[in-house]
Amino acid sequence: MEPILVYGFPLGSATGLVAAFEWLGQPYRLSRVDMLKDMTTDDYRRLNGRGETPVLITDDGRVLTETMAIAQWLEARDTERRISFAPGTPEADRMHQLIGFVNTGFTGAFSPLWAALEMSPPDPAMQEPLRAVGRKMVADRHGQLEAMIGDTPFLVGDRPTLADGVLAGVARWAEFHDAPDISAYPKLSALRRRIESDPAFVFGVALEDGETPTGSGAMKGQVPLADVISRFAG
Repeated sequence: MEPILVYGFPLGSATGLVAAFEWLGQPYRLSRVDMLKDMTTDDYRRLNGRGETPVLITDDGRVLTETMAIAQWLEARDTERRISFAPGTPEADRMHQLIGFVNTGFTGAFSPLWAALEMSPPDPAMQEPLRAVGRKMVADRHGQLEAMIGDTPFLVGDRPTLADGVLAGVARWAEFHDAPDISAYPKLSALRRRIESDPAFVFGVALEDGETPTGSGAMKGQVPLADVISRFAG
């Protein structure tokens, strides 16, 4: 069977993995999840007990969660090295370093902002300090990533890799939370423009928005979430 990537909307981090699947060019399927509704259900937590995306159903029917684990699964199948590099090379090490930073410190910096947004019932006395802390954390991590970016068109070389996909899914949260002003980070701004205009990422965003775009042809259809849960959830 083709692997199935469970991706969320709106603004799901897994959209960057959709782009990575497109760049890889091997057959896959998708399953679309409303993160504000579907992920809060007991049924979904049978699939991922932490109530998060992404989730990958591997080609042998195993349930794999966590972005870094899914990225490693993709890397292992990239025999043509379209989205990764040969193991043990400096390029592979740099790609892993950047994926690790983006998936931990950079992504985690948004946590206070999401906590403030999702607080129910709202409590302004708690939300405002969370937003202030979150904006400072996000700005700090943007500065750190800006310093890590080299002179190549993408994070590791002249083509997009898994590192660029992992970044693209998350980086757009800055505009959503109005923190920080991305123009203050010229290298990161230019990198984002290149990734976000790539047809593979444009395809992922269109799917996220509920459209039916034409991609590379690698995506073989969408599987209803209820079917994924009934077949693969524990």
